[in-house]
Amino acid sequence: MTSNATPRYTVPGLTVQDAGSVIELLQQRLHALNDLHLTLKHVHWNVVGPHFIAVHEMLDPQVDRVRAMADDVAERLAALGGVANGTPGVLVEERTWEDYSVGRADAIAHLGALDLVYTGVIENLRTVTKSVGEVDPVTEDLLIEQLRDLEQFQWFVRAHLETAGGTLTTAGATSESEAARQAAAQ
Repeated sequence: MTSNATPRYTVPGLTVQDAGSVIELLQQRLHALNDLHLTLKHVHWNVVGPHFIAVHEMLDPQVDRVRAMADDVAERLAALGGVANGTPGVLVEERTWEDYSVGRADAIAHLGALDLVYTGVIENLRTVTKSVGEVDPVTEDLLIEQLRDLEQFQWFVRAHLETAGGTLTTAGATSESEAARQAAAQ
């Protein structure tokens, strides 16, 4: 973790200790959002097959919104007195997840893998939102708004993966490559 988490000052109503805790959580959110926006762009560039244009065009608004989310998080982090570390080296050094594992692939295979990516991002965001809510309702509000958008994006992805019977083709998958294989097989 970076050493920039403990601020010298913060917003009125928060202690520097509480702000430092929120800053640490927001730094990880910034990493997750920067990684997600790059992953979405990677998928956008590497989808092929009959669903290419639908998926290719569906992802651009998601990329734009996730980039805006990262900016909002970085600005909140700075307002709390922290330093937003957004360089690729820091992201790779501090992230707690593996890099996206699917290269050029069928659009549906990418969506299967992307479903697992969204699940990881959303689950972590729910945990962080709950933790932050105990200390800083302004940051909590920001994260809730982002959670709503990310859940909608996952819903868009899952609409391509759902069977007529209402199950996901990626059900039970524990890795991106497994989810991609399961989705493409349907």
